[in-house]
Amino acid sequence: MKEFFKELFEYGHYFNQQLGVVFIDKSDKTSEKSVKLYNHILNAHQIWNNRINPQQQLFGVWEMHLLQDLKEIELLNYEQSLSILDNFDLSEIVHYTNVRNQAFSYSVRDMLFHAINHTTYHWAQIATEFRNNGIEPLAVDYVLYKRR
Repeated sequence: MKEFFKELFEYGHYFNQQLGVVFIDKSDKTSEKSVKLYNHILNAHQIWNNRINPQQQLFGVWEMHLLQDLKEIELLNYEQSLSILDNFDLSEIVHYTNVRNQAFSYSVRDMLFHAINHTTYHWAQIATEFRNNGIEPLAVDYVLYKRR
């Protein structure tokens, strides 16, 4: 199961890095909404990682970063997720409080899957924004990634 999660995070990392390039190379065409969504993907990934294994000062859920910093933030998220997979049992239960001070408990497996699923959800929104602004969206289908 851990190997599968590593593959999923590698898949996410691959396309998130490509998105980072698009946001820099086509900054004149990307919408404010798509940039905001990409920052949100990175922020949420960092927040979920840090709920499992606190290592960084948490980003705000909708915090904006400089375009030139996005790929590095994404790389750190990816590396922290791999470290979690190497050092935590997937069935371990993590207790945390959210930004509204509500207490929750989930397994590491569920939290990591949520981070992956959350990313793919927002990729679809970014693809729509790209298309609406004359940018060809990335083809982020998992099977296409596996074929490369």
